[in-house]
Amino acid sequence: MIKPKQKRKTRNDKEHNLQTIKSRKMTTNKTALITGANKGIGFATAKQLAQLGYHVYIGSRNKSNGQKAVEQLNGLGLDNIDFIEIDVTDEQSVKNAKLELASQISKLDVLVNNAGIGGTYPQNASEVSIGNLRTVYEANFFGVIRVTQHFLELLKKSDEPRIVNVTSGLGSLTNHSDPNAPYYEFYKDFKMTAYNSSKTSLNAFTVMLAYEFKDTAFKINSVSPGFAATDLTNFSGYSPDEVINAIIKYATLDQDGATGKFIGEEGEVAW
Repeated sequence: MIKPKQKRKTRNDKEHNLQTIKSRKMTTNKTALITGANKGIGFATAKQLAQLGYHVYIGSRNKSNGQKAVEQLNGLGLDNIDFIEIDVTDEQSVKNAKLELASQISKLDVLVNNAGIGGTYPQNASEVSIGNLRTVYEANFFGVIRVTQHFLELLKKSDEPRIVNVTSGLGSLTNHSDPNAPYYEFYKDFKMTAYNSSKTSLNAFTVMLAYEFKDTAFKINSVSPGFAATDLTNFSGYSPDEVINAIIKYATLDQDGATGKFIGEEGEVAW
């Protein structure tokens, strides 16, 4: 999966943003669960939230990979990290992860639904297989709903529960269909039916869930990171550490923060 390059944040911009978040939200008693956090965007998010003082639980379907990620962060001097085995496509695995986490903590403050896959390519609409669609949706859409619903009980015990659904700018129907929209010309080469529509569906879930909890302390948003070098982009792009400013910001929103939004590194994205 390829996403359009966005304006690169300078090192000074990044450090300023992080310091702003630290000054507003530095804490040592908040908890966060990040799915698919053993690598890429999830790993970078885990590192930065841990640096902000959150006790972070790295969710990974592979125990060895998850434990290795914890060891890497421990090596950076971060001891507020633990591992939770969770396969978002497996109902029993998610149930077990919730029970395990509930045995360790009394509340969950932040859920970052990051785990996702690109599927096999090409994915042109006239030929994409039903099997490919099902596989991608199981991880990117049903997996998010499954995890969210199981962990709502712990999130409701937080004074400031936050849910970040990691999406993609490629889920924007406006940018795919409006000739005057940003990236319209670029997007013509990336009509990946399974992946893109799974993110569009994810955005719809965000809207519905945010509305359901609009009169509560919940803040629930879809956030697209910048163009990062991960396995979804064939490792073309910037370091994940450089492009997750929006994820960190919306995971640490204060009580006046927005909810039910589609956000990218440069601000709000058209649905």
